[in-house]
Amino acid sequence: MTRPVKKVVLAYSGGLDTSIILKWLQETYACEVVTFTADLGQGAELEEARRKAEMLGIKEIYVEDLREEFVRDYVFPMFRANTVYEGVYLLGTAIARPLIAKRQIEIAAETGADAVSHGATGKGNDQVRFELGYYGLNPDITVIAPWREWDFKSRSDLNAFAEKHQIPVSKDKRGEAPFSVDANLLHTSAEGKALEDPWAPAEEHVYSRTVAPEDAPDSPILIDIEFEKGDPVAIDGEALSPARLLERLNDHGRDNGIGRLDLVENRFVGMKSRGVYETPGGTIMLAAHRAIESITLDRGAAHLKDELMPRYAELIYNGFWFSPEREMLQALIDQSQIDVAGTVRLKLYKGGVYLVGRKAPRSLYSEKHVTFEEDDVYDQRDSEGFIKLQALRLRLLRQGKIESGVD
Repeated sequence: MTRPVKKVVLAYSGGLDTSIILKWLQETYACEVVTFTADLGQGAELEEARRKAEMLGIKEIYVEDLREEFVRDYVFPMFRANTVYEGVYLLGTAIARPLIAKRQIEIAAETGADAVSHGATGKGNDQVRFELGYYGLNPDITVIAPWREWDFKSRSDLNAFAEKHQIPVSKDKRGEAPFSVDANLLHTSAEGKALEDPWAPAEEHVYSRTVAPEDAPDSPILIDIEFEKGDPVAIDGEALSPARLLERLNDHGRDNGIGRLDLVENRFVGMKSRGVYETPGGTIMLAAHRAIESITLDRGAAHLKDELMPRYAELIYNGFWFSPEREMLQALIDQSQIDVAGTVRLKLYKGGVYLVGRKAPRSLYSEKHVTFEEDDVYDQRDSEGFIKLQALRLRLLRQGKIESGVD
């Protein structure tokens, strides 16, 4: 028995699956459907989504360019923490979900909808991310997850439903796709099907956003990235908006074969999953941000950030963007970035990002203190007392073992 629903806001890509979901919602719940298509820089022709929604009889259609908000309010705050999940993954899919969820809830309020729906499957992380976002912003909203409810078992079942309801299915969509792809301005992911064997190498056609490192130019390029309060604001002296800056870094990363990752990750729902990811601009941005922090962050602050980062990354990966603990950590991270400003010079070459130089107006790096030449600011004899105090507990521990005959 389905719940009574009057109107539902569907996260709609315009693809076959969400078009089937749209019709299934109308048929199963006898409700109005509002479609929401977000432009997060995935590179798709979004007006096609509008046309398909109109063809399926939808009256309220939202197609919105959220690229600047996505980078400014989600990607940049995440990168202030140097966030990586399980040591390598830059969370390109995970960081997009809270923005989509937020906008769905806002549209539901604007249109009087009492439900929201998404196209995530019951095996993945995205269902959790979407729904934690929904409930975190509207605890009374009804959530419809078709992949957990309907009886379709195969692609042929979906095609049959599409044909019955005159939903166009292109020839290349009638069979099983070789792998699933998700994309936005930060990254592209490929998972499933042909990529499920972690021993089998990903073929070159899996990579859509970067040239192979061995095919990249034989000459390196140098770029300068300027930072203010922990965020990149300019490249080679040209001030750019957040989205334009990431696009520029993506171009550099693409041309130089930067940002490829083949990962087996631990999903929140319990299983391991193999994914092939491309994050060209993000890989460059992470290297630059760590470099500018190296001369502007105090040691204690830097080490504390590094200790907290895995917890922060896990919260984002698991879908807790709107949780109080993520917001608490964000406040701490943002406080640490007040003086993180300056310029980083990087060399990009055949898949590698190499640090060349860094400078900052409020640098904590002191040549007077680190020089191997004679100086008048550091008395090397002070180190003797420092070392003895640090060694005191070790000496007492060892002495106790000797006196007790343990050693």
